[in-house]
Amino acid sequence: MRRGIFIAAFCLACVLTNPVLAAPDPGFTQFIVSLWPEAQQAGVTRATFEAQTRGLEPDYKLSDLLLPGRPASGAPSQAEFVQVPADYIKEASIARLADEGRRLMQKYSDTLAAIEKRFGVPGSVILAIWGRETDYGRYTLPYDGLRVLATQAYVGRRKDQYRTEFVEALKLIQNGDVTRKDLRTSWGGATGLTQFLPSELAKHGVDFDGDGHINIWTSVPDALASAAQQLVNKGWQPGVRWAYEVRAPRGTDCTQGVPEVTKPIGEWLRDGFVPARGLRLSATEQAQEASLLQPEGIYGPAFLTTKNYFVIKEYNFSDLYVLFVGHLSDSMMGASPFETPWSASTQLRTADVEAMQKNLTRIGLYAEKIDGKAGMKTRAALGAYQKSAGLKVDCWPSEQVLRAMSAPR
Repeated sequence: MRRGIFIAAFCLACVLTNPVLAAPDPGFTQFIVSLWPEAQQAGVTRATFEAQTRGLEPDYKLSDLLLPGRPASGAPSQAEFVQVPADYIKEASIARLADEGRRLMQKYSDTLAAIEKRFGVPGSVILAIWGRETDYGRYTLPYDGLRVLATQAYVGRRKDQYRTEFVEALKLIQNGDVTRKDLRTSWGGATGLTQFLPSELAKHGVDFDGDGHINIWTSVPDALASAAQQLVNKGWQPGVRWAYEVRAPRGTDCTQGVPEVTKPIGEWLRDGFVPARGLRLSATEQAQEASLLQPEGIYGPAFLTTKNYFVIKEYNFSDLYVLFVGHLSDSMMGASPFETPWSASTQLRTADVEAMQKNLTRIGLYAEKIDGKAGMKTRAALGAYQKSAGLKVDCWPSEQVLRAMSAPR
């Protein structure tokens, strides 16, 4: 077994360094053959396995791969993790998508009403997810899905996860839910109008149009209902907003902006937080538990986030993604742009944020994943470091903080 692994790695290195040997790839072929027992156990027939894997080749240009002789490719193409909020949440884009969303709200009014009645998820939220994921189906996903999933399973950073995704994709084809030709995906393997990984579709997919297939590629009812079902399965609370924009009082401790620090919204208001645009919250709303979110640290807008905020975050683990979806949903219903504008902050490179996270881990202020993404936990840990180092506490990953961390002691 150890010799087989060595041969596979050697062959992969040859393919990467010598174009003449680019096809076939014996190591990859051997790996695909090794997946048969798992596929068989999951219910994939031999005929399906052979037909769909015949001639399959890897795509070593994908993101998030670990390739011999090359640095980890990471995931630089995910805009929600490398762009500042002002670039990711552009009001012009929100307005364009909101206009189209309102048109689709009319077109699919019966379907959306039925989805909300069954699942308790507002139609505007589901449409916003569709709009963010594939521009309401107008964006053509660029990759051969099986090729992506097989490559990620072979040399991706999350190999075990993608072995399962590859087998689940074979089952989708075998069941007649999608053809190999139509199984187009992102570089990470998400597919369909509302972007599901195959395993997520197996858990949450809904045949809402009643044709016997869960078809999120061409059936809008199935795609939207499946998105709603996924939110419900992850804890969606009917009748609860995703978040409230607020003005934070001067001197707010930005290190408190983590999911673990929750208080009833009414208590946040008594502490000096003021709802944006003069919004008046009902007693029921003020009783809801919420966390503080400051996406740019002490700069830019602030939000009190409900449980539904974190449910949407399960769909895509990015604060900016949830803000985009929530803001787009509100805009479809007539809401204005955020009251507080985004600041002109810059975003550090992923490698720099990773370096910060490693430093914060070393000194005991951070215990989460080292991923180069300046999320809520990273920003709070940065604020704690700034306090201890006598720096301005703004909970934002800046060049100044990076230099302070890197300075010799």
